[in-house]
Amino acid sequence: MDTSLENSRDAKWRVDLRDRRPVKERTSIPRVVMPMLPAEFRVTNNDEVNEGLSPEQASIEARRCLDCADPQCVNGCPVGIDIPGFIKRIEAGDPLGAADVIKLTSTLPAVCGRVCPQEKQCESKCIYNRMKKQPVAIGYLERYAADTQLADLKSHPGDRAFTLPEPLNIRVAVVGSGPAGLSFAGSMAAKGYDVTLFEALHEIGGVLKYGIPEFRLPNSVVDAEIEALRARGVTFVKDCVIGKTLSYEDLRAQGFQGIFVASGAGLPRFMGIPGENFIGVMSSNEYLTRINLMGAGRPGEDTPVLKGHRVAVIGGGNTAMDSVRTALRQGAETAMIVYRRSEDEMPARIEEIAHAKEEGVRFLTLHNPVEYLADEFGRVRAMKLQKMELGEPDASGRRSPVPVEGAIEEVPVDLVIVSIGVSPNPLIPNAISSLAVSRRGTIEVDPETMRSNLSDLYAGGDIVRGGATVILAMGDGRRAAEHMHAALYGPQKTSRL
Repeated sequence: MDTSLENSRDAKWRVDLRDRRPVKERTSIPRVVMPMLPAEFRVTNNDEVNEGLSPEQASIEARRCLDCADPQCVNGCPVGIDIPGFIKRIEAGDPLGAADVIKLTSTLPAVCGRVCPQEKQCESKCIYNRMKKQPVAIGYLERYAADTQLADLKSHPGDRAFTLPEPLNIRVAVVGSGPAGLSFAGSMAAKGYDVTLFEALHEIGGVLKYGIPEFRLPNSVVDAEIEALRARGVTFVKDCVIGKTLSYEDLRAQGFQGIFVASGAGLPRFMGIPGENFIGVMSSNEYLTRINLMGAGRPGEDTPVLKGHRVAVIGGGNTAMDSVRTALRQGAETAMIVYRRSEDEMPARIEEIAHAKEEGVRFLTLHNPVEYLADEFGRVRAMKLQKMELGEPDASGRRSPVPVEGAIEEVPVDLVIVSIGVSPNPLIPNAISSLAVSRRGTIEVDPETMRSNLSDLYAGGDIVRGGATVILAMGDGRRAAEHMHAALYGPQKTSRL
């Protein structure tokens, strides 16, 4: 990586790349439309829906960036990417340099360009919103730069070899290979630490592999990002359950001076209503893991998974959208979202909702299941839905759903996937008796440093937040790396941060 990019916000550099076209000309350019597979074709396979921008599309979209003097988009990014800096490099025809700028602060740009909710983060802060125009497509451009670099590395593996830092001869351990763990591992490896990452499952990637379908995030993209970390010296250990296979004390005895816990939130929640134990009612975690990670439903794979003709997914988040769209690809004749609020309150990305609708998903908003009914074999056959209406806003600012008295209907289904949230993985909190844990089961940390009450143990991602976005988890990993480095390497030497 070009270390001179660390000064990428230098005034001279920016003047050199700044296009001097009038603002009016830039703002008159319409936002790019992402090319995608036709809905009738994509429901037959797991191919990625969004096809990515062409160089010409990326260049034109990059031209829309006004290179604001005080870029609020950067403040909206949890890892602080120099957004105008990388966009201007794309405009100048240097996508590889753009990717280098992104990687100064982001470990997984090809992932984030696909799954991060930019419309709620960086793009929501874009100055175009004040003009009542569509914001610059920051996420699409991030993906373009990252994909261009991954393709270049694949075709010219020796041309852009990483320059490894001087080793510090300090060992640190990472627990979990999701976005928080990978972000921490990359940040620490870049500083010269000997990093070993432990993963409980048989593949590296955590929720990026088991939780997100390939039609939204191909495994090949995740694997390429992981290989980049391996090239930087990160060691990966699979099939190792910290808290069972190895204890906290074992890690310390093996010489790890710092430990970062990023074990996620893999414990599914249910509603506690009658019939949830019937055959054909399962969590989205189980459903997606069987299909995404274990290949259920694919030719030649022997992992079983229930297939339904009429599938209901309970919930309105991204995981619910992933589940219902997966059900279509598994052959469902009817796939429906059941959500107790209106569509406006859905936490899922607008793009994911739109894709689901294009693919034929039915939306039963303002409905809430109150009971499941089974046939004589104990298999779910129907659900009773309570009609809801919106009342006053709750603590999150969303209007609370209120039952409409007497308005209950029965809807036939033969598979129900519950996607109403997850709880933190309890294994590590339960395995370390001296670790401070909240009533919600999350590891308690200093929000500034991500340090727990144990001086050598830091934590981030869903095990701290209880459920969050990929980019927020990555921000936790990066922040923990900065502060662990300061603690291990000494305040007088933290210039390497």
